Amino acid sequence: MLDPTVLIGGTLILVLVFAVIAFLIARSLGNRSASQRLDSLDGYLEPEWAQGAQVPDEVEQDNSRSNRSMTDQIDSLLNDRGVGAGVRAQLRKANLKLTVAEYYLLHVVSSAFFALVAFLISGVALAAIGLIAGFFVPRIYITVRQKQRLNAFNDQLADILNLWVNSLRAGFSVPQAMEAVAKEAPAPASEEFQRVVAEISIGIPMEVALENMLARIESEDLDLVFTAVNIQREVGGNLAEILDTISHTIRERVRIKGEIRTLTSSGRATGTIIGVIPIILGILIGIINPEYMGLLFWTEANGGASIPGTPIACGWPILGLGLISMGIGLAIINRITDIEV
Repeated sequence: MLDPTVLIGGTLILVLVFAVIAFLIARSLGNRSASQRLDSLDGYLEPEWAQGAQVPDEVEQDNSRSNRSMTDQIDSLLNDRGVGAGVRAQLRKANLKLTVAEYYLLHVVSSAFFALVAFLISGVALAAIGLIAGFFVPRIYITVRQKQRLNAFNDQLADILNLWVNSLRAGFSVPQAMEAVAKEAPAPASEEFQRVVAEISIGIPMEVALENMLARIESEDLDLVFTAVNIQREVGGNLAEILDTISHTIRERVRIKGEIRTLTSSGRATGTIIGVIPIILGILIGIINPEYMGLLFWTEANGGASIPGTPIACGWPILGLGLISMGIGLAIINRITDIEV
């Protein structure tokens, strides 16, 4: 058992870290300057368009004031040195209103949190593992959010095309039809089309605005739609009929994917059950007979077993290897049941 002083000190440090981070983020969101908001729009534009954006003198004066938040200052420094372009692109794909500085700050907080929790549980040895694991948590969250957002958009795409087609047949122009989609469609489709309409309204060519949206939503079906729109603008044709055909194709693809998902549901359920059962059994055994389970995680000084020559209990590396093996098995099962259409 750790000394109570260590537990209290670790808890206070954890609370202090989160208080500082919450203060910095709240101040950043509250004091974001006009030039920062312009930079957020420039992030959606091509470089040649972004370079053409002029910042008024009063904005420059506001930008130089001392009341700018620390995260804004760090983000400006990173931007001046050309650091973080890839991070900005990933944040836009996940639709997260964070700056690059705030993203890196989340990495620091996550690493500190998991390292502190691991230290309180098992000491310095496990704290290093918690530090490394915590560093990847924000990235994993962004990846999952991007995938969820992409899947939600793909599920909405057929209905979006129907709304687009109906607007064109009602006599709307292509930009007006996209504006109708932005107003009527649910998120995330409405958010993306609102950005496209906003870019077109400030003079960005439609082709560039569509390319920017495709960079945020990496969908093959959306790429097909925008290719058809660009070709129709160059050579002419009945865009409503083309989009109607694409909509029918997408609906059939979604239907086939649903059938495949139904047929492979048993395999995915089996993999999930196999992965969850050992965890549940370990927790139940630890609750029913903690002394029996504790032998794995206690050191020799506490009556358990340690790795020879180290103060690390044998149970921690065994637990780590087991989790890694289970993760590999689940990944293989998901790969087998993930059939592309």
